[in-house]
Amino acid sequence: MKPTPLTEKHIALGAKMAEFAGYNMPISYTSITEEHHTVRKAVGVFDVSHMGEFIVRGKDATAFLQSATSNDVSKLTPGEVQYSCMPNKKGGIVDDLLVYRLDDVPEMTIAGEESYMLVVNASNEKKDWRWLKRLSKGFDVKMTNISARTGLIAVQGPKAAQALQKLTTIDLGSIKYYSFRRGRFAGCNNVIISATGYTGSGGFEIYARNRDLVKIWDKVFKNGEKFGIKPCGLGARDTLRLEMGYCLYGNDIDDKTSPLEAGLGWITKLGKKADFPSKERFLKQKAEGVKRRLVGFLVDDRRVPRHGYALESKRGAAIGVVTSGTHSPSLDKPIGTGYVKVKHAEPGTKIMVVAGGKKLEATVVKLPFVEPGV
Repeated sequence: MKPTPLTEKHIALGAKMAEFAGYNMPISYTSITEEHHTVRKAVGVFDVSHMGEFIVRGKDATAFLQSATSNDVSKLTPGEVQYSCMPNKKGGIVDDLLVYRLDDVPEMTIAGEESYMLVVNASNEKKDWRWLKRLSKGFDVKMTNISARTGLIAVQGPKAAQALQKLTTIDLGSIKYYSFRRGRFAGCNNVIISATGYTGSGGFEIYARNRDLVKIWDKVFKNGEKFGIKPCGLGARDTLRLEMGYCLYGNDIDDKTSPLEAGLGWITKLGKKADFPSKERFLKQKAEGVKRRLVGFLVDDRRVPRHGYALESKRGAAIGVVTSGTHSPSLDKPIGTGYVKVKHAEPGTKIMVVAGGKKLEATVVKLPFVEPGV
């Protein structure tokens, strides 16, 4: 397993560690529920240095990303971030990702060039890199994989700005949702502070050089102490994202799921001029309608639905499969997401979760399960 720059910190704090995407990562420090509530009510910090980061720059950078991603990259101005996905050629998804429009970051940009940073899932880093390299043929672009030298922490929760403000002269309150600033933070230069996250509770993601990350971690915790700051693991990250209905690659979306089926039509800009993989398939799906949809559901039981459990109608007909499930700390009840045939996707529909020899009654609900705090 590969360490992150903060692995020794996690072990010293007594974190429960486990392998994730090839990295030795903290799953929890105290309990998933406690860490979950910390993020919803105060401020929690996640080590997400395992994520992949690619720099794409050159005369054709925008045109290239328009042809590789589903969203409309041309709408981005320097300092803005966009959620998107990379469709494959068979109507599925290579990965979902964040696209950062840089241009003004000196060490990442050459004068006169367009420049972007792509943030991809850790488990897909090598696959994504190969895919993008293939698609880049014919475009005047240069790609650099900076994943191995880039550290990333997510400081999430309603008190995140208060906990971080004294560490920088940048007015954190002025950073709009899905935008970023670059500058000095916690005594370190060239840090990207991004108003993004995977929790629905607001906060920031901090990108820095690996060698600076321990210093940043220590200062964040020292300054955030009076705001109840706590370290959080991947367990709480999963319960937080699922309450928001955010997709997890490998569970809710993969190389066989369409973004239109997954409720990601809003990041699939079929009206943009640029062609991208499977655009014609998605246009046909939009015209004819998809046959299944990703839905959220509440379970009328204490048992948690698990990935891969079958979903049935009240009459016992097979209608789909569970993609994600957990016990929601905010709602104190089991929740899940799954793909179901369209006629069973309407909120209020009663469905059954097949958990081994037991069938659990559940109700389809509109996502998210809880209101975002952004």
